[in-house]
Amino acid sequence: MSVRKTVMILYRILLPTGFALVLWDVFLPGYPFGWGWALLPLLVTFPLWIFVSRTGPRREALDHPPVEVEPPVRGRWSAMNSPATKVPSHGTHAYGQTYAIDIVAEPAASGNSRPAFAKLWPVVRRSRAFPAYDEPLFAVADATVVHASDWMRDHLSRNSLPAIAYLLLVEGTVRGLGGAPWITGNRIVLDLGDGVYAMYAHVRRGSLKIKPGDRVRAGQQIARCGNSGNSTEPHVHFQLMDGPDLDAARGIPFTWSGIGVPANKDTFTAAPQRGAGNGATSTDRPAHDVPPPSGAHSA
Repeated sequence: MSVRKTVMILYRILLPTGFALVLWDVFLPGYPFGWGWALLPLLVTFPLWIFVSRTGPRREALDHPPVEVEPPVRGRWSAMNSPATKVPSHGTHAYGQTYAIDIVAEPAASGNSRPAFAKLWPVVRRSRAFPAYDEPLFAVADATVVHASDWMRDHLSRNSLPAIAYLLLVEGTVRGLGGAPWITGNRIVLDLGDGVYAMYAHVRRGSLKIKPGDRVRAGQQIARCGNSGNSTEPHVHFQLMDGPDLDAARGIPFTWSGIGVPANKDTFTAAPQRGAGNGATSTDRPAHDVPPPSGAHSA
């Protein structure tokens, strides 16, 4: 078991233990020990999370050019939390997210536009209100399916100030205790070969078209976009990493054929190649190379 995996297990044990001991001391103060001891597990979890969050890709990944794969979607989309804008793109190296990207559907037709973020109302929306919901997901390369799950429900959106506060302060904390499965929701992991794995998160419940052990071809539909896991709205979270276990994996930079890596708010269009199932693409705005991680290092 790797050091990274061990640290993640300890983190998920100590954090709920600390909360439980604090509650114990509230109802039974001083028995069998004072409140200061009850806080000890919580204090230990802080450096553990810092270790996982701030230790980046291995040196060989830093020196390796981005891996070129096909885009995982078709149609018109825009980027959020892109590694072309910031590395690590999601503010942490945990769960192999160093070079992860989030994308949301932005159809050209005005009648199917993406709902804007609301200050107060509506507090939540149904997943079907977002154009990304139920959009097909495609294999980015010839690969073997390592993991595929789609039993978690697609929850309501968290795209208002009250809902995002709930997500950050309550739901996100609870999901963090459950580890990677509860953060990513329904997910797919593909083995692309040569130590490279692709991960799709927030997959729609019941939409899988593949199972572990299957061989898939680039451009083959494998599932549909949903809103499961730690997600504000239906979108695609995509990343490459050096192993199938999210607790131990480290990120690997990617580039999409014909697109590159779109920066935050950049819009791009992905379309099938003429006469083939693979995805040739075009960009509405120039794409960007992935910048080197600032201060990233190996453990």
